[in-house]
Amino acid sequence: MTSRGDETFLVYPDPAPPELARCLDLGGYPWKAVDGVDAIDQSEGATWTGAIVAADTNPETAWSVCRELRRGDVPTEPMLVLVSGGQLDDLESRNELFDDFIITPFHPRELETRIRHLLWRVGRGARPELVAYGPIELNLETYQAMVDGRPLDLTYMEYELLRFLASNPGRVFTRETLLNRVWGYEYYGGARTVDVHVRRLRAKLGEENSNLIQTVRSVGYKLGQSRWRNEQSDQGKMPRRS
Repeated sequence: MTSRGDETFLVYPDPAPPELARCLDLGGYPWKAVDGVDAIDQSEGATWTGAIVAADTNPETAWSVCRELRRGDVPTEPMLVLVSGGQLDDLESRNELFDDFIITPFHPRELETRIRHLLWRVGRGARPELVAYGPIELNLETYQAMVDGRPLDLTYMEYELLRFLASNPGRVFTRETLLNRVWGYEYYGGARTVDVHVRRLRAKLGEENSNLIQTVRSVGYKLGQSRWRNEQSDQGKMPRRS
């Protein structure tokens, strides 16, 4: 997909990684792929919405692309780089070349969230969305989570599970439903994966808040109290008619 430079993400390499191209298209983000520094030189004068550089397959050229985009009279930002787990140690020496990174293979929802957060940070997007329930608060743009004002150090899937449950308070979900809705239909892990993540979340929420995630015997899990249940309890306290 292509468009004018001032409305378009620059993507490296060309052709773009299929999963990246698919996510950008589904998200409605116009983009243009380039195959290296020479292609950037040919588009001199263009002002990009931002850049997404896959540095996990040809890192030397990828970092050259980042360097060239930062070197212009109007440095390209925001800059998101895709790296492999083995490249993490190399990022510290290149902090000035990017604004955020994602480890490949990435989850499409994570890519979408990071793009939206980066655009908001440079003034091109809406204010971040929040999900809150009781003492739990999650920032959907920055992937930050807090409980009682205390930051939570969550993995990506722990965050996604907590976000999903907090977005549907009081609803009971089977383990199979959670696997499909949080991990995705292509995930082949068993129900034990959900149990392990719930156990870790409870530990991180702390003893005083661990009971927010409740086990519904023989069914699955829920977060918080059901509104229906509370209404039924109130009705039970009403005096009977004679």
